[in-house]
Amino acid sequence: MTTSAVETLIAERKAAGSGALIGYLPVGFPNLQGSIDAAVALVENGVDILELGLPYSDPVMDGTVIQKATQAALADGFKLRHGFEAVEAITSRVSAPVLVMTYWNPVVQFGVEKFATELKGVGGAGLITPDLIPDEGADWLEISEKFALDRVFLAAPSSSDARLKQAIDVSRGFVYAVSTMGITGARADVDAAARGLIARLREQGSTSACVGVGISTADQVREVLAYADGAIVGSALVSALAEGGIDAVARTAAALSTGTRLA
Repeated sequence: MTTSAVETLIAERKAAGSGALIGYLPVGFPNLQGSIDAAVALVENGVDILELGLPYSDPVMDGTVIQKATQAALADGFKLRHGFEAVEAITSRVSAPVLVMTYWNPVVQFGVEKFATELKGVGGAGLITPDLIPDEGADWLEISEKFALDRVFLAAPSSSDARLKQAIDVSRGFVYAVSTMGITGARADVDAAARGLIARLREQGSTSACVGVGISTADQVREVLAYADGAIVGSALVSALAEGGIDAVARTAAALSTGTRLA
């Protein structure tokens, strides 16, 4: 099997004594070119892996900051093809792996194999699918294997041990550990359940698990990387982009990246 660039990079960061910083931004906000430039700025300021969100009309997991940005992108005319255009433009400028975060319905509507073909063709690393469970992902498991694309499934504190083991077995790249029950958004304290969830994932054999939902400061990145393999930041970056543009999101990424230096 082809080695996952995402998993390899995470392992390299761990071997260096830290962990990976994963940054989320939606495609098409504040506009298509702006979202491309912002994603490039994240990588240039310390983000290791990009998570690009495809705007969707029913974003059940996204908090208000991300919802507002994705709704603005949709109102501005976002189309699925813009997602592929963004990935191609970003991968032509930086070498960081680019994962696409998408709800499953747009993939089905586009055609699962056609989606995989397009994503692979523009240099995408794979998909994060927050509303797809392994039991219902047979088509994606088969096609992602065919195209050597990463498939990131979610694990929550409420998941049974059997469900955690299943998520580990079918994920490629990493398992997305949701730090708290609920929607995304910056919080003053990352839920203590995250540490327990990572411990349970380790017990079930996970070697690549990243924590997301609620991380917004360098201290929280540092705290998470003390026990997990990666820290995922979304709302804090989207807020910075909304309020201050490319310069602000670059500064925010640079500040967050200081949390990857554990020594």
